[in-house]
Amino acid sequence: MSALLTPGVEVRRGEARLASRLSWLDSKHSFSLGTHRPDPANTHHGVLLVHNEDLVQPGTGFDTHPHRDMEIVTWVLQGSLVHQDSGGHSGVIYPGLAQRMSAGTGILHSEKNDTYRAAGGLPADPVHFVQMWVVPDEAGVTPGYEQLEIDAELLSGGLVRVASGMDRHKDASAIRIRNRHAALYAARLRPGGQVTLPEAPYLHLFVARGAVDLEGVGALGEGDAARFTATGGHRVTASEPAEILVWEMHAAVDL
Repeated sequence: MSALLTPGVEVRRGEARLASRLSWLDSKHSFSLGTHRPDPANTHHGVLLVHNEDLVQPGTGFDTHPHRDMEIVTWVLQGSLVHQDSGGHSGVIYPGLAQRMSAGTGILHSEKNDTYRAAGGLPADPVHFVQMWVVPDEAGVTPGYEQLEIDAELLSGGLVRVASGMDRHKDASAIRIRNRHAALYAARLRPGGQVTLPEAPYLHLFVARGAVDLEGVGALGEGDAARFTATGGHRVTASEPAEILVWEMHAAVDL
């Protein structure tokens, strides 16, 4: 596949993202989807269709709404998010806990910043998280849910598998997504810390917190992203404490 692609790296600055701002929500969208489609050339990268960075105020959140035929991975940066769905799954997602919901034939779910209610009405901070949608290999599967604590692994400072559907990761500690061509990694880097990105037809690097230097490209700040095509192997060096999310993808969706 990569032989048919033109190698390159495209930087997308955080401030250029589409935004939805409500009294309870500050959401930034890396891709155009649904009502946020002013740019038909920016609908996806590889099999990644949605990459939203959300800040939800205390006591508020996304009311029950439907999804279908999508692998949805949620990664919390700060605070905690309460998940409930029509499959009977419920849980609290917090930093270092990976979560995946397979929408499959159809599922309803809600996401709220209301864990403080269980603590007797104590005040809570906004919850800050990144939600990512990947197209599944197969439509119409049974909906599912999985979460996994990987906070200890992140202490290594290296790239840690968060979610994967790749055969080579089937025995690894990571939540499973229903796309055999995709994997998500996270890294928490101290200043000067380095990781080397994988090589793949499609990569997506997102700076969730802090700032880094991308080999051959330059400085990337919080909210910035780099989209790689038919390349990889670049070093990422933290210029201050940083957290990054990296999608490795060996296929692309045709929209």
